[in-house]
Amino acid sequence: MQLHNLTIREASELLTSKKISSVELTQAVLQRAHDVDDKIKSYVTITDDVALEQAKQADERIAKGENVTPLTGIPFAMKDCISTRGVRTTCSSKILEDYVPQYNATVTNKLADSGAVLVGKTNMDEFGMGSSCENSGLFNTHNPWDLDRVPGGSSGGSAAAMSASQATFTIGEDTGGSVRMPAGFCNVTGIKPTYGRVSRYGLISLVSSFDCIGPMTRDVYDCATVLEAIAGHDEKDSTTYNAPVPQYHQNINKSVKGMKLGIPKEYFVAGMEAGVESSIQEAIRTYEKLGMEIHEVSLPNTKYALPVYYLLLFAEASSNLARFDGTRFGLSVSENAKDVIDIYLQTRHEGFGDEVKRRIMLGAYALSAGYYDAYYLKAQKVRTLLRQDFELALSSVDILLAPTCPTTAFKLGEKTNDPLEMYLSDIYVVATNPAGVPALALPCGFSNNMPVGMQLIGKHLDEQTLFQVGNAYQQVTDWHKQQPNL
Repeated sequence: MQLHNLTIREASELLTSKKISSVELTQAVLQRAHDVDDKIKSYVTITDDVALEQAKQADERIAKGENVTPLTGIPFAMKDCISTRGVRTTCSSKILEDYVPQYNATVTNKLADSGAVLVGKTNMDEFGMGSSCENSGLFNTHNPWDLDRVPGGSSGGSAAAMSASQATFTIGEDTGGSVRMPAGFCNVTGIKPTYGRVSRYGLISLVSSFDCIGPMTRDVYDCATVLEAIAGHDEKDSTTYNAPVPQYHQNINKSVKGMKLGIPKEYFVAGMEAGVESSIQEAIRTYEKLGMEIHEVSLPNTKYALPVYYLLLFAEASSNLARFDGTRFGLSVSENAKDVIDIYLQTRHEGFGDEVKRRIMLGAYALSAGYYDAYYLKAQKVRTLLRQDFELALSSVDILLAPTCPTTAFKLGEKTNDPLEMYLSDIYVVATNPAGVPALALPCGFSNNMPVGMQLIGKHLDEQTLFQVGNAYQQVTDWHKQQPNL
């Protein structure tokens, strides 16, 4: 039995029955990370000492039988834009390369309270700006299925670490597909919850009105386990829903027979890789065999989703990143500076990568006098239309099914010289973030030996149905059990 390959459910059963200890499990996961991460480069920081100390504490909890949860003693990795007190948090940017937070994010505290064990912080596109993890200011992460290909982004490090069994679960963050796209590229399961379902307190913001923290796991059952632990109202985040968190496992094994599955016609257009389309069509047939009714639906404003998403992203990002000026925290470049303006300019020039600079400039332009109404305000109005599209489509069906990406993982360097081509990789995942609806990504096949992912899109706060429908698929398929050969 290889401990680093266990699911949360398997590991938790072994821990609570005292067949293994958390220290043993954590040591196995850490050893796996040290053995393979020189190839993958999914970790920015591996926290050996912190992890082993937390594992000892978890074993004590289990021995006493006090406050034991399904995550007690389970090793996990966190995307490096979520604050961890005393542990470096870089956003994979040179401007925060040596930043050590003095406080925990709410998600970090919730996982600590559950007894989970932090084994490290994972690489990402700088400040979440990218679709391939090639915009990291530190180094590129590689796809465990083919080291010459990207893992997806921006949570590429979390997806790659999960795929390569370097953690029992990982935490990512989804602004416009940043959990779902890399989950699809790396053959893992991941969820973007309803906006406001999980607290953003302690998340270093990219787009405050889009950002959603979500887990990546081996299967749907594990995904439900983690979301249940991290979701809920938070007084420190006024955008969180003041509503109880459901017990997501309650109906997870319930039959899907008679439920209605919507297929958005706008998501099946020319340009999709043949192997991706055939895998998605096979997944639809699988649901049909499970007794679901298949209905074509329309999301007519889908063609506007990409420009709306990027316009709003540029605008909010330019505002959020204004705080990184070299005077408060992070990098400060003051050599030969004449005044404070010089410090701002030198720090931001040296600290930010090209993609971050590009988005800040475009965002400042969209918010500038004379262009605010033409660009930003108009994008907000179309955002409302996107949300109404989903509400109308989901009023006639229980759930929607779509690809996560029109292709499998592309080669490293293939799209770095063409930002527009890179942005088009997000075409199927960006619309859910402006709309605020939840979406679950799960493996559904292979094309040219690379993983294919699909996403299930649900109604606001209806993650439970996503888990039910996703779990039904994984009960009759084994795509999610396939692992890369490292």
